[in-house]
Amino acid sequence: MPDPDTDTTTDAATARVRDAASALGLAVSVVPRPAAHSLEEAAAGLGIEPARIVKTLVVKRSDDTFLFALVPGYRQIAWPKLRSVVGVNKLRLPEPEVALAATGYERGTIVPLGSTTAWPVFADERISGRIAMGAGAHGFSLFVDSAELLSALGATIADISN
Repeated sequence: MPDPDTDTTTDAATARVRDAASALGLAVSVVPRPAAHSLEEAAAGLGIEPARIVKTLVVKRSDDTFLFALVPGYRQIAWPKLRSVVGVNKLRLPEPEVALAATGYERGTIVPLGSTTAWPVFADERISGRIAMGAGAHGFSLFVDSAELLSALGATIADISN
C-alpha cells in the first residue's frame, strides 16, 4: 500500500480530492484501502457492505467531451439508459491514457472531485447513504455522504445501470 508520507504523487492526488471537497463544503475522509481482488473483498477491507462502494467511470462522448457516470460497484452502466439520459447516440469508455488526460486520475482512482475538468456527473438512482469511492490515488478510498456529494456536484440522478 502506498505510504502517503513518502509518495508525493499519492499525496498530491489525494490532496486535490480533499481540497475540491472542502471547496464544495463536503465532509470527506480519505482512508488507506487494502488491495482487493473482488468487490466483496474490497468491501470487507473497508468494513462496509458491497452496495456502499461506488464506481466512478469517465465516459467519452462523440464530440470529445466527457462525463462521469457513478454506479454501485455491483452494477454496470446500462448504455442505452445512459445514452437516453444524456441525450446522445454514442458514448464509450475511453482508453486509459485518454481517461487520465481527461480527469488527471488513473483508472481505478477516478473521482469527480478534483478532476482537471469538472465534467457533468450522472449518478445511478440506487446510490444512497454513506459511500466509498476512488480517492485519486491507488490504495485509498474516499468516504462521503452520497446525497451531499450528488447535490454539491449538481449530478443528474437517473436509472443508468443494470
